[in-house]
Amino acid sequence: MEKSKKPILQHIQDFLDYCEVERGLSSKTQENYFRYLRKFEQWLKAKDLSPLLPHELTPELVWDYRLFLSRFQSKQGAELSKKTQAYYLIALRALLGYFVAKDVVSLPPDKIQLPKDGSKEKTVKFLNLDQMKKLLEAPDSSDPSGLRDRTLLEALFSTGLRVAELVALNKEQFDSVWNKEDFEIGIIGKGKHPRTVYFSERALEWLKKYLKTRKDTQKALFINYRGRTKDENRLTPRSIERIIKKYSIKAGIPLFTTPHTLRHSYATDLLEQGVDLRTIQEFLGHKNIVTTQIYTHVTNKRLRDIHRQFHSGKNLK
Repeated sequence: MEKSKKPILQHIQDFLDYCEVERGLSSKTQENYFRYLRKFEQWLKAKDLSPLLPHELTPELVWDYRLFLSRFQSKQGAELSKKTQAYYLIALRALLGYFVAKDVVSLPPDKIQLPKDGSKEKTVKFLNLDQMKKLLEAPDSSDPSGLRDRTLLEALFSTGLRVAELVALNKEQFDSVWNKEDFEIGIIGKGKHPRTVYFSERALEWLKKYLKTRKDTQKALFINYRGRTKDENRLTPRSIERIIKKYSIKAGIPLFTTPHTLRHSYATDLLEQGVDLRTIQEFLGHKNIVTTQIYTHVTNKRLRDIHRQFHSGKNLK
């Protein structure tokens, strides 16, 4: 690690180039980083800190910047929401992450804490295992469409795929499944980020049954059997939403169930089995651990239940 002689402001363009070339971030993400870092640049200039070097940025200065964001008002008198303040700080944290990657002495990124938005807590809706079992068993697998539906439900719960990632799967990606008890494939997920997804032995058995019925030459893994042409009949995200809604009603489970509910259920089940958040972040393809932290409701609830069971104070009576 070495101390840079270039002020922080002169590193920003290098950071944006790094985002494009080495991290492969989208142009929209780069634009957002630039826009959010402009606020930091304006603050430094207003404080006569334009010459500030990376290693000179202290926790005290970061705290002053957070106060600035918290008290900022536009010309129309509008304040920055906690969520927007977090975006500005995430951009600054990403810049500090760039310094770490380039061996430049600076404040560690994790020293920048994000503000908590107490106005509304994001709740995660998920199915417990009993509800999940009812949903998986709802399709009639003796029918081609029912077998397809059972297979896609099993695939969603096994992998935690987003619905757009599921519909993008192609049949040829599963050519080598026949002698395997589990299976993994690489996909390009949200934001064009690659990751590996894993099919359980159970999900793979249903995939094999389904693939044996596919005598067509279509490319898509999941197709619409009611298509009017012999051309591409790939299921759409909207089609899968309707399929899941239909089986939710049939299974008598909550009507809020969507493809994303199965993704939440997948993550929740992993947490309940003791898998740590960092690993679940990798499974889900979340770029930021903050996104994955919405699932802490599970661990928090489990801890609360354990406390009630074993430390309720009843033994003192």
